[in-house]
Amino acid sequence: MKALRTLLGMILILAGSQGAVCQDISGFLTMAEAVELAIKRNPEMLVALEEMAELKGKITEVRSGAYPQVTFQGYGLRMRDPSILNSSSFDKVPKEFKDALVPSASNMFDMGLNVKQPIYNAGKVRTALKLAEESLAEKAAVSESVRQLLTFKVFQAFNDLLLAEANRDVVQETHALRVKHLEQARVRFRNGVATEIDVLRSEVNVGNLEPELIRADNQVRFARAAINNLIMVDLEAPTQIAGSLEYRPWPVEGLEQIQKRTLELRPEIIAARRQLQQAKMTLLLAKAENKLTVDMEGQWGYAVREPQNLFNNDYSRWNLTFNFRLPLFDSGRKSGLIVQALARCRAAEQRLAQLENTYRLEVKQAYDDMQSSAKAIAAAKLSVSQSEKVLNMMQANYQYGAATTLDVLDSQTALTVARNSQISATYEYEMAKARLRLASGSPILDMEEIR
Repeated sequence: MKALRTLLGMILILAGSQGAVCQDISGFLTMAEAVELAIKRNPEMLVALEEMAELKGKITEVRSGAYPQVTFQGYGLRMRDPSILNSSSFDKVPKEFKDALVPSASNMFDMGLNVKQPIYNAGKVRTALKLAEESLAEKAAVSESVRQLLTFKVFQAFNDLLLAEANRDVVQETHALRVKHLEQARVRFRNGVATEIDVLRSEVNVGNLEPELIRADNQVRFARAAINNLIMVDLEAPTQIAGSLEYRPWPVEGLEQIQKRTLELRPEIIAARRQLQQAKMTLLLAKAENKLTVDMEGQWGYAVREPQNLFNNDYSRWNLTFNFRLPLFDSGRKSGLIVQALARCRAAEQRLAQLENTYRLEVKQAYDDMQSSAKAIAAAKLSVSQSEKVLNMMQANYQYGAATTLDVLDSQTALTVARNSQISATYEYEMAKARLRLASGSPILDMEEIR
């Protein structure tokens, strides 16, 4: 039955996801809207929420072990029992009694209530309940981790699309500059102040950019499909996003403070601590395995041959039983359970320590990457400014015959490289900032992106 409920739940999740795939997004999609759609629709998040709901049901199930279990049961029986005729001493019975002892069919009706109540179980139910609550807290941390990671994926896909569009804009602008230079070369050739080689070289350079334009368009389409996949719309949907790839500095505190906050806020570490507590609860359950347990069981009802006698107090029956159980020898079962539980505790402690070291290193790497990217952005801005000046000078010189086509093309290439460097450094800074926020458990989106 549980497997059937799980299967039906997954079918509903997939059905809901398929329904979401059919819905395209109208207008321009902001970063915050994309994150919200992904959290509402993405199967990763929906599965995490369903796992939490399952654990809530588990807590209810475990808690029920401490309360009475009431069952209404009964039966109706019709039988004929010739066992008296088969008795070894039946031949000694006088004939007049033999004639009266002819078996005949009879009815038996029984119904009543059965009540079971644990009295004492060495804290097993209480410990099991705490274990289930720790599991729920762990799943809540895992769910938060899924939410943060999904937010990061949307942030990355969003910036990937902005990066692809910015790179395409650079290629298109470079193509426009080369087409403009080609027209200048043709005019100068017709006027007799330039050679045919200049025209041919300019035409070759314009043609060489055509594959770059195609690749840039393909990168934009793939980046858009990645976002569509996260927000559960058709991969080919023409989703448009708002914003541009911008450098938004994030004033951060010292590395040690960020690492300290990471150990407090990172949901994966919180989940690992919960797993350690679960291992300790399992150890307590193992130690209570051979302790005394006391249960009470009561029964009350009616047992009659004729249905009209039901609810007649003369035919009522009841009993009250107290059962106790104290295992004396289990061939090492309890010690085996304790060894397993101790091993789980030690493994959970080591996993927690490893996770803490991993995230300290992750924070340091993201912190260093963000600092270096900020410096790269400053250098790239200066390079772009200087490259623009050089290109303007070369284009002006070419008009008066003081520069060659190669000089102009070199300056155009230098400007393209500088702009690509600035775009890449900006992208790397934003992604390093997002990785640092993810690693430290901080909100990934800026306030202006949320608004």
